[in-house]
Amino acid sequence: MHISKRPQRILSSLIVVMAFLIISGPRGVRASGPSEHYQIGPNDLLHIYVWKEPDLTRDVTVMADGRITFPLIGEILASGKTVAQLKEIISKKLKKYVTAPEVTVLVVESRSRIVYTIGRLARPGPIPLAPGMTVLQALSAAGGFTEWADTKNIIIVRRKGEKEIQLRFNYKEFIDGKNIEQNVLLEPNDTIIVP
Repeated sequence: MHISKRPQRILSSLIVVMAFLIISGPRGVRASGPSEHYQIGPNDLLHIYVWKEPDLTRDVTVMADGRITFPLIGEILASGKTVAQLKEIISKKLKKYVTAPEVTVLVVESRSRIVYTIGRLARPGPIPLAPGMTVLQALSAAGGFTEWADTKNIIIVRRKGEKEIQLRFNYKEFIDGKNIEQNVLLEPNDTIIVP
């Protein structure tokens, strides 16, 4: 049986696209996710590319103390910096060793901005915190409620300095259009408990 070349090319293209999508599947917030104002945090995975310097191009993970280690220049504080600020710091320090270094910094995976879900959810556990994520969106990302979930008494635990505060979320009221302000924006390390 003979297959014409055009369907073969289309099929080949589809296979390549599908393979790319599988390989680059979801693992937290990707490089395109964080904006230029995103502040780098501990455990974030960064890709640092130095043009025409393959020995300096690498993926680095931000350590728990907020620092990264980079060849020639040693430790650099990355936590709390934007991608543009870190790029500037690395470029400046590399000028001692490389003529006119062209540096690119990408957030490959945001691991420092997560929220936790516990309780009667289809998929409880840590969830990457997307910009502007609300309680309802996090519950959706956790797969929704299981059969016996108490959707009227959901608690969001938030740390403020040395104290923990509890915010209430009543899903039933919210979907009825009551107390819509309870669908608050989440902050890193918030914990959502569904009893």
